[in-house]
Amino acid sequence: MANQTTSESGSLIPLDTITHTIYLIRGQKVLLDADLAGLYKIETRKLLQSVKRNRERFPDDFMFQLTKQEFNDLRSQIVTSSWGGRRYPPFAFTEQGVAMLSGVLRSQRAIQVNIEIMRAFVQLRRLLASNAGLSRKLIQLEQKYDAQFKIVFDAIRELMKPPDPRQRPIGFAPWKDDK
Repeated sequence: MANQTTSESGSLIPLDTITHTIYLIRGQKVLLDADLAGLYKIETRKLLQSVKRNRERFPDDFMFQLTKQEFNDLRSQIVTSSWGGRRYPPFAFTEQGVAMLSGVLRSQRAIQVNIEIMRAFVQLRRLLASNAGLSRKLIQLEQKYDAQFKIVFDAIRELMKPPDPRQRPIGFAPWKDDK
């Protein structure tokens, strides 16, 4: 890997770069074809050609195409679109679909990029699990202590609530207007 640069952490691609390309679509964390092609440093059409040649490896729970409405909603949320004048909605790849890509693309970079993407998905799962663990511990504490701490527990619960869907989310979920 002589011509591939690594970040300060030793990664081929900074984790932040990957996590900013993960979207929540149809209740699944996905990466879009153009973002993946950028990470792999190949053209989007070449990525999709490889996928089409190996379509049997990508069932609907590994990869799906966004509807025109999903694509328009997503595009309206991203100020600087890297998609240019696409004629069709992009494909979204789930974690399993991304893992399958390393075998289809057969390049050293694809393998290394997929390792970094898998690490990003693991980090997201850990964040979600730690929030669930925190919630369980809070319930245990509430049961243990009396009403004098109710205000404290209520304040913590308020901080743990998911954001109001009418507000712009922060993090890995794309913004979606409810019309």
